[in-house]
Amino acid sequence: MAYVPGVALLVALVAGCSAGSDADDPAADSKPGSPTVSAAPPGKYRTLPESCSAVPRSTLKDLLPGAADLPQEQQDKVYEGTATVTYDTDRKVGCRWKSDAPDASRNLSIDFERVVSYDPAVSDDDRAREVYAKKEDAAALPTSAGVTPSETPGGSASASASASASASASASASGSGTPSGSPSGISSASPSADPSGSTSGTDPDEDLRPRLLDGLGDAAFLDDALTRAGSTAQHRTVSVVFRTSNVIVTVQYTEQPARVTEVPDSRELQEKAQALARKLDEALSD
Repeated sequence: MAYVPGVALLVALVAGCSAGSDADDPAADSKPGSPTVSAAPPGKYRTLPESCSAVPRSTLKDLLPGAADLPQEQQDKVYEGTATVTYDTDRKVGCRWKSDAPDASRNLSIDFERVVSYDPAVSDDDRAREVYAKKEDAAALPTSAGVTPSETPGGSASASASASASASASASASGSGTPSGSPSGISSASPSADPSGSTSGTDPDEDLRPRLLDGLGDAAFLDDALTRAGSTAQHRTVSVVFRTSNVIVTVQYTEQPARVTEVPDSRELQEKAQALARKLDEALSD
């Protein structure tokens, strides 16, 4: 009986340690019904198309005049295109084509970028919006005012054109224009100038300056850059960039005339670049 108090004390200590362990257990603090944080939804697209097969041969024949006059073997090589070197084809792919004709040479490139958010609180689409917005800002479009037609109630391309006209008028009044940027890094002509390089015969109701585009993907813009390097002929690059869900597509179409005195036609290049962009958008949506 002399040892009973000691045994009772030992039992009490063991019981106390067990109670302390439960208190330190994080699981013991969890409360039934606590809200759980769900991850943001993934983007619509999990893969990208095969870029060099994305443009139909009939379209390439229209965009690359001169290639159809080559021997069959050389034609096939031109229309096959050259894939862009990339380290992750699940995230980014592209293709390039080039043709030379007696009157001009033309280059076409397309790029697909699938944006993935690694932040569980940010969706792929939201991250793609941020990436696209940076591209649009870098283009420094005269129509860019921090909003796109899709973000403006009742917004449309005509509204963007009106904003472009206002921006151009302001630039003219201050004596300087804001140069349009280009994804390729080519400097652009002043947005207050006619991108076609012509001073007459232009439809005044048609705005050919760099601008936002309506009805293409979830958001889109067009850039038009005319430049000359040294004594070479002027070359024009029209870029169409659009976002659809978590994929951003860039189309670049360039023409360089054989004669130094000739200026590439802005309207033709813009129409063909936009037509191709719409075909790629439709193919992605299928």
